[in-house]
Amino acid sequence: MSYPSPLSQPHPGSPAPIVPPPSRPPALPPLPRKGRSVAIWLIALLVLVCLGVAGYFLAFLGTEASVVGMILALLPLAGVLAAVRLIDRWEPEPRGLVIAAVAWGAVVAVAIALAVDLLLSIVFGSATDAAADAFRSVVQAPIVEEFAKGLGVFVIFASARRAFDGPVDGVVYGALVGAGFAFTENIQYFAISMIEGGAAQVSTTFFLRGILSPFAHVMFTVLTGFALGLAARRGYAPGRAVGLWITGMIGAVVLHALWNGSATFFDFFALYATLQVPLFVLFVLGIVALRREEARLTRARLGDYAAAGWFTAQEVDMLATPAGRRAGIAWARGLRGDRARVMRSFIADATGLAAARQRALSGRDPGAAEDERVLLQRAAQSRAALFAP
Repeated sequence: MSYPSPLSQPHPGSPAPIVPPPSRPPALPPLPRKGRSVAIWLIALLVLVCLGVAGYFLAFLGTEASVVGMILALLPLAGVLAAVRLIDRWEPEPRGLVIAAVAWGAVVAVAIALAVDLLLSIVFGSATDAAADAFRSVVQAPIVEEFAKGLGVFVIFASARRAFDGPVDGVVYGALVGAGFAFTENIQYFAISMIEGGAAQVSTTFFLRGILSPFAHVMFTVLTGFALGLAARRGYAPGRAVGLWITGMIGAVVLHALWNGSATFFDFFALYATLQVPLFVLFVLGIVALRREEARLTRARLGDYAAAGWFTAQEVDMLATPAGRRAGIAWARGLRGDRARVMRSFIADATGLAAARQRALSGRDPGAAEDERVLLQRAAQSRAALFAP
């Protein structure tokens, strides 16, 4: 027998076959669903009310106008949801709760507003003079609609407390409920415009509601969500959070009444430029400030784990800052097989881990320790997958 070199050795054995490396990281352990999923009763309520609202629209507005209104209303809704996604991109809320929040605003809040309007018409009659219209626009609508939307945010706060960690989460849920309400309200406005004035009137209405003010309802209800987010950060139980919830709704009502009043009593476009635009700028700056505070808290809580050896200081900087997260994803994209998705999972789980530790420190979530255990395991697996050969 000949050998390729004098130092070669015979191989009479049969070694085990070499398997290729896994093409995807191993499955991550799931988080407990309790406290971060949609309750069955809420799903049933949303479906039932959705059927009723759809029937109402088809009966009073007709199929053609309703479909056209819905298609047009989807455009500003898509823009708002994209903006909310930017706020919530690093620790996205559970998909079921996101859908439930939008659905509450789109069907339950709308149904409550319609029911109250019908009840008041029965009790006091359907006055059509200017004073009655002004009252409905500036007083009735802000109070009823903000209560209806705020109730949805409170339901999520009370039933999914593990997914409601602080002001940023409150802003997200408030924005989603407001976006859902604006979607259905836009269907009604666009459909009525089509029936009464055709394409020309629809175009004007779309410009006013879909271009100039797609974030109006979002801004109102965000105040309620922010207040409940403060309650969550302070570790309040639902009963103790009622005061902050009402305070947030009062702020939402005032802002809503100011918006409607600008169209009823003043020059809308003049007030839009001098008041509403600055308010929107303040709204955006407030979101930026909240995200920075969330990043500071994430850094502090992950620092606790870094002190115990789970993360390096460099990893904490990467996981807790927008610039670091972007750099981490860009680095992972250049790894074999493009591991950007693994990096996103690592970032999301580490951010969730920081939030779970904060819940544990506040004492408001008895199951936070279990969440910490699972999220720490998930983060460790994702990190190992990033550095796998």
